[in-house]
Amino acid sequence: MPEDALIYNAGMNPKAHEPASLPVPEPIALAQSEALAATLRAEIAAAGGWLPFDRYMERALYAPGLGYYSGGSRKFGLLADDGSDFVTAPEMSPLFAATLARAVGEALAASGTRALMEFGAGTGRLAAGVMLALEALGVPFDAYSIVDLSGELRERQRETIAQRAPHLLERVQWLDALPERFEGVVIGNEVLDAMPVRLFARKDAVWHERGVAVGDAGGFVFSDRPAMSGRDADWAQSVPGSVLAAIDGSDDYVAETHEAALAFTRTVCAMLTRGAAFFIDYGFPESEYYHPQRVQGTLMCHYRHRAHDDPFLYPGLQDITAHVEFSGIAQAGVETGADLLGYTSQARFLMNAGITEVLGEIDPRDVVRFMPAANAVQKLVSEAEMGELFKVIAFSRGIDSTIAAFARGDRSHTL
Repeated sequence: MPEDALIYNAGMNPKAHEPASLPVPEPIALAQSEALAATLRAEIAAAGGWLPFDRYMERALYAPGLGYYSGGSRKFGLLADDGSDFVTAPEMSPLFAATLARAVGEALAASGTRALMEFGAGTGRLAAGVMLALEALGVPFDAYSIVDLSGELRERQRETIAQRAPHLLERVQWLDALPERFEGVVIGNEVLDAMPVRLFARKDAVWHERGVAVGDAGGFVFSDRPAMSGRDADWAQSVPGSVLAAIDGSDDYVAETHEAALAFTRTVCAMLTRGAAFFIDYGFPESEYYHPQRVQGTLMCHYRHRAHDDPFLYPGLQDITAHVEFSGIAQAGVETGADLLGYTSQARFLMNAGITEVLGEIDPRDVVRFMPAANAVQKLVSEAEMGELFKVIAFSRGIDSTIAAFARGDRSHTL
């Protein structure tokens, strides 16, 4: 461990401290987690005893065969009993995909393109639902490309599409690398929040970068070391330096910076030569994200549908996320020359796109179908559920005006 590092607090060692409120994984899963932990300990040792948190998060989520998204554990589902950890909007209701397809179809028509690409397609329900809805709307499309690192999820996606839209499966392809150019519509639902983040802690008015070390008991612990502000003349112009310098006050404070998500956004928007890119995720604009009262940041973990704040519990078996800082995302996209098509809440986006009309296609007298669908729509648009916390941001090239989903309630001016 570097001499200038300071141990902050110990993470929960799965063998030494298992929170009573969280289920204990099966022995096979625990063995997989320990294998990942062993590789992380070796990497920390090789790096001199300290890893920046974003590297730890990257390995915990994406280490080949062992990471949360690259391993074989079930992730998406409605209940902990099915072995899943969280539910996303496409899993909650098919009406989400059907409504999103209206905006996607309008963007395809406005840009004169006929291809789609989805990042992190989950179980494949969104892909199947969007394609079926586009077909029903009479919107022509030739191909649906999916970019996903998980072999297990790719198989689930294939099975889901084969079951729900078998006649459209031949249009689907899975990509191992991004094309240099793409014309069409890109979809990313809850992708940006899964990008590794850097952690910084302000203590005694001095910023420290928060990394990961190995504690005396062999578990992972947070370890802080002074940031480069006093040593590197370029610090103030760097992403973390410029962001942290703008946070008011001198009290203790923890924050994330999002270099990986910014780089991803630039890559996608640079790849997009004509069409649009839609990203749906939870988060805030910069003024809210780095509010003086948000002193503990937004880092959160999800395991068996329970949220907690310990990223060291069961490495590779739990999701680690941070809210999205949308002002930076907007700037990253625009810097590539793309246009900001719109930014608004999920509730406003879905209402503008016609989710009530989609719901109205179900006969209200058919209580068995209508009531669950109406309840799901309520969760998607309610301010107390997903409607306000989740936002939709979109970039475009070759689309001369806005689309209906952003026609009212656009919040681009807040970014």
